[in-house]
Amino acid sequence: MATPNHRQHSKPEIVLDLNTPSTSYSSSNSNSNKKKWSNFLPILVGLVVLGEIAFLGRLDMVKNANLVNSWAEAFYHFTKTTSPSWSIDDAVSGGFEPEDRCQAWLEKEDSVPYSRDFKNDPILVHGAYEEWKNCAVGCKFASEAGKKPDAAFGLRQQPGSANVLRSMEAATYYPENNIAVARRKGYDVVMTTSLSSDVPVGYFSWAEYDIMAPVQRKTESALAAAFISNCGARNFRLQALVALENTSIRIDSYGSCHHNHDERVDKVEALKKYKFSLAFENSNEEDYVTEKFFQSLVAGSVPVVVGAPNIQDFAPSPGSVLHIKEVKDVDAVAKKMKYLAENPSAYNESLRWKFEGPSDSFKALVDMSAVHSSCRLCIYLATKIQDKDEKGPEFQKRPCKCTNGSKTLYHLYARERGRFEMESIFLRSDNLTLEALSSAVLSKFKSLKHVPVWKSDRPESIRGGSELKVYKIYPLGMTQRQALYTFRFNGVSDFKNHVESNPCAKFEVIFV
Repeated sequence: MATPNHRQHSKPEIVLDLNTPSTSYSSSNSNSNKKKWSNFLPILVGLVVLGEIAFLGRLDMVKNANLVNSWAEAFYHFTKTTSPSWSIDDAVSGGFEPEDRCQAWLEKEDSVPYSRDFKNDPILVHGAYEEWKNCAVGCKFASEAGKKPDAAFGLRQQPGSANVLRSMEAATYYPENNIAVARRKGYDVVMTTSLSSDVPVGYFSWAEYDIMAPVQRKTESALAAAFISNCGARNFRLQALVALENTSIRIDSYGSCHHNHDERVDKVEALKKYKFSLAFENSNEEDYVTEKFFQSLVAGSVPVVVGAPNIQDFAPSPGSVLHIKEVKDVDAVAKKMKYLAENPSAYNESLRWKFEGPSDSFKALVDMSAVHSSCRLCIYLATKIQDKDEKGPEFQKRPCKCTNGSKTLYHLYARERGRFEMESIFLRSDNLTLEALSSAVLSKFKSLKHVPVWKSDRPESIRGGSELKVYKIYPLGMTQRQALYTFRFNGVSDFKNHVESNPCAKFEVIFV
């Protein structure tokens, strides 16, 4: 690390005093002599000004020379524990804006090399070869003899390699998929449908589901369709189905459970003809939302859900999903279904998102899958390796801020979710707010002509133009449940405290 410069430099001083003559005159000088000299004064002033301009011109011509670098360096007097301080007048007179000079210094001093270059030494995961478009960090799934992997799937890996659990099954049936249980068993990295896991692997995806497919005319006389084949589910979904039928809701049941429709059909194509779809999961777990729900969205059939207690987090817009939380809710949901079926304008409101686009919260959720889960695993592992580096002495010496008088410039870092490399962001102490952070992030990424990671993955109708829009900014290292739904800075003071307590604080950004 380049340490702060402790040497004291002598600063060249230019003094141009036009009020004090360089020669003394006796009191015997005649008035005519005084008048004579006064006539030359404008010429003298002009010559001095021309000389000054020439001198400054020379400085400008050699501003990249060592002499000028040494002079500019003299603006700063550093110690190990304090940030630089200098004269604004000196900085401006030298042609440097203090804030720009401060930024350049911070970029240099805070740029400590990490222990590993992932381009030349990619993250190695022991497992079968997997394909994805690209990854923001060097990432390789393979088995290489004689080389210790960074991670491997399963338990009992060699020391120094992370144990990874990856599963899309419900913890109700596979208890080790519960994050707390997985940790106790020895898994270092958990990849499940839970947004609280280290690397979520949800069922949602723009690429897999044509979520913005147009709505078709509803032609079936039955109000809803059901595709349920596991009749031994450990929740109340079959009770709910029967309870709906008892309220005179007609349901075409294509699955083996309560089967009453023999036609062999493509599920999504069949659902397009029904006003409602029974998206009944086999367990009621947070974030366990499977293809049953997303196929209903593709079909343009309003999903009636038994399953995740937080299903509204997955709704493309308010009012687009009906939720049976408990069996006792069936009557109220049945009443709502009948009302919507009999009132076309109200029913169309439930599907308005199909025409106007889903909410930003829905886009932010599904955009996560634009980066393959295997790539996200590599980004997670590489980030952990760098976090460990940053606990070392060289990183602890980084100044991370630059002080001029009563004002301080803070050096922060930000990256888009799904990316790996960080970009420098600077905030002044007199404007250390969340709004200023958002503005600085937008300005930085716009200057880079940044293209969001989801741009090519989203349906064209909801990609938007070239403008960037910040949805969330949160401290790096949070789970997606925290990032999307639960984390908030508790006002400006909380944000200031975070920045001051975490030198060179790192953030992740979700653009929509």
